[in-house]
Amino acid sequence: MKFLLIVLSVLFLLAPAGVTSAADDSKVKAATQQVETGAKKIGDGQVGTGVEETAKGIGHTVSEGAKYTGEKFKESGKAAEPEAKSSWGSFKDSANSFGHSVKNFFTRLFQ
Repeated sequence: MKFLLIVLSVLFLLAPAGVTSAADDSKVKAATQQVETGAKKIGDGQVGTGVEETAKGIGHTVSEGAKYTGEKFKESGKAAEPEAKSSWGSFKDSANSFGHSVKNFFTRLFQ
């Protein structure tokens, strides 16, 4: 009974992760479905088969969820890339401007 509660807790924690984004989350959903199917088998009295399928489903859900999260991080990194380049360009321009100001100050000072 404790195992069933743990399985259902994991299911509820991992299920929303697959629905929050538009990336390809079909593998995560399929793994989550496997967990649900295994839990239903446990409820129907097929404990051995249900536990085995639920455990496999949890493993697949964690694995596919990690892959899916990695893809989302890559996408967000690519989306932020142009902003990072423009920030660097802005910093570089500011540093060049400051250097010219310092040069002009000392040039005028010693003329």
